[in-house]
Amino acid sequence: LVHDGRLGNTGGLATMRPRRTVRIVGTGCTPLGALGQSASSLMESALHLALSASGLSMKHLDGLVAVPSLSHHRFMHAHALATATGMLPHRGVRMRTIDTGGAGPISALLEAARMVRVERCNAVAVVAGDAVSSMPTADFLRRADAGCANPDGSLPSPVIPHGYDRVARWQMEESDLTREQLAMVPVLASRQAMRHPLSLTEAPLSLDEVLASRPVAPATNLLECARRADGGAAFIVADSNFIDATLGHDALSSPSGVASPQLGPFAARGGVVVLGGGEASGPLYPPPRISDEVFSCEHAAGSAYSEAQLLPSDIDWFGLYDCFPQPLSTCVPHQT
Repeated sequence: LVHDGRLGNTGGLATMRPRRTVRIVGTGCTPLGALGQSASSLMESALHLALSASGLSMKHLDGLVAVPSLSHHRFMHAHALATATGMLPHRGVRMRTIDTGGAGPISALLEAARMVRVERCNAVAVVAGDAVSSMPTADFLRRADAGCANPDGSLPSPVIPHGYDRVARWQMEESDLTREQLAMVPVLASRQAMRHPLSLTEAPLSLDEVLASRPVAPATNLLECARRADGGAAFIVADSNFIDATLGHDALSSPSGVASPQLGPFAARGGVVVLGGGEASGPLYPPPRISDEVFSCEHAAGSAYSEAQLLPSDIDWFGLYDCFPQPLSTCVPHQT
């Protein structure tokens, strides 16, 4: 149905409202390392940093999406965090807790954007945090294994590295991919990581170091595994018109080219417009017989490109959650 906004009579149909422009207007990140704080405390700190970067305050938030932690599991983590920060009890606020593993922050971002566009929220906080570096190794392995174990027990402890390792061995059997090429992933990643001010990596890895590190699974060594760290991160997703009306225009949209002094430093530069996103799901653990149907990245990326009306060739920067070498070796061939 199409409604011409110039018509006064809609014939009984609800007036169609224009699609909202959704922007990330603030981000916040705590230090990383073994911090000795709870995950909820780190999440709350990150939330306040993100609000400061936007210029908004807690009273402006009418939605919150939380990604739960492994170290301090809470029932309905978004509701728990909102209660601790004073967002609840209040009418008209919406809470979501979303757990899709490493994809959690992206799933949460897409849900926050949907809440702004569809549920008419004005500003939604997306918050994640964990404190796994402060956990004793035995406790960490027990929780991680319990959360990802397959029913038949064919994946030994540590379950997560052995799951990725099963994919690595399948890739080497079914393609020209070599063990050395997989080991080069953390080598390249270490060189990228050194450029980030919050990185835990202080020196680049060499291929020999990766291959000589302690084996964790048949084709996976310690330096190829995701690193444990404590930390929290948050960002604020908001309706552009709400930001303009509440805090004023940023430097890009202001007629004078000068940002409103009420805006935080991130929002003052214009923030980041959310053009599109996509999700797809694969099995929690790789089945004994692996095929291309196991992998969901290509489908998720295709949905994102379609919604944004873009092609891979339009992308200037491509980021990947590279917890193990396999995501890079699986995903990149489909995006080039």
